[in-house]
Amino acid sequence: MAVVEVTHPLVRHKLGLLRDASTGPALFRQISAEIATLLAYEATADLGLDDRAIDTWAGPLTVGRCDQDAITLVPILRAGLGFLPGVQALLPNAPVSVIGLRRDEQTLQPHAYYQRFVERIAGRTALLIDPMLATGGSALAAIDALKAAGVARVKAIFLVSAPEGLRALEARHPDVAIWTAAIDERLNDHGYILPGLGDAGDRLFNTPA
Repeated sequence: MAVVEVTHPLVRHKLGLLRDASTGPALFRQISAEIATLLAYEATADLGLDDRAIDTWAGPLTVGRCDQDAITLVPILRAGLGFLPGVQALLPNAPVSVIGLRRDEQTLQPHAYYQRFVERIAGRTALLIDPMLATGGSALAAIDALKAAGVARVKAIFLVSAPEGLRALEARHPDVAIWTAAIDERLNDHGYILPGLGDAGDRLFNTPA
């Protein structure tokens, strides 16, 4: 499984701001989106281009155009919604599919509560979007659902990843490539990433436990 930890200085700087417990929800959302843009830039480096004939001031020219309809952006609800705008800044016309998964805090297992995929999802490349890869349960469930729907290829971007989650994905979906801003130390007894960011969904949407 290909795992790319993006260590660009801007990513590291912005991630440090997110780790600061004093960073409020508005700034947390802004910086999360900025990092998402930088990660998506790396994750789409192999995006295909179609030739398009255009007229320029100097005459006809053939240019490359991305076929955004060949992919679908897939945020995992709810935290993935806070990460989505940064990816859409690069791919504003890419159709969005959503998967709603809630983690049982006792068993740490995901429970699906909503799913809405774009039409003709079979054959597309899915860019899975979620701030945190902790146990890997939600990502595994989302990837299972996407593949069952006929998605040809899955890529994933995560703000912060835990080694446990990466191992879980590699064991079941070794074909999925991952881009992340950090691979942190480990999970605690409650399934939260250390040092992590805390609960990314609560920090994004200002809903502290």
